[in-house]
Amino acid sequence: MIAIDKTENQKLFQDSVTYVEKLGFENIKADIEGYETPKSYSQKGTDFSVTPDIVGEKAGRKHYFEVSLKSAEPNQLKSKWRFLEVLTRMKDNRFKIITFRGHYKFTEDMLQDINLEKNLIKL
Repeated sequence: MIAIDKTENQKLFQDSVTYVEKLGFENIKADIEGYETPKSYSQKGTDFSVTPDIVGEKAGRKHYFEVSLKSAEPNQLKSKWRFLEVLTRMKDNRFKIITFRGHYKFTEDMLQDINLEKNLIKL
């Protein structure tokens, strides 16, 4: 989810954080009030930065969660997902995508566009 979408869909974002907590993840970091903000990654020479939506640890392994909602900036979202996929593969972590009813098709199309095979967490 990009920054513009986070402010508009605060309730869905909070529901995602609650879901991750119920799954038993620890040290949860999320860009929401009451939680520590996850580490941001920025590209040198540009103002483009990537901040994962939710980061949690389980069984000694980091899991990065992205909340997928229909967005006005799909190219920015694709770049973010592509970067997080590469980052998690390099560090042997996990990358998962949470989506909600009404956003399944958009999410599947986005994943197909960037050639990612992911099992979606549907809430």
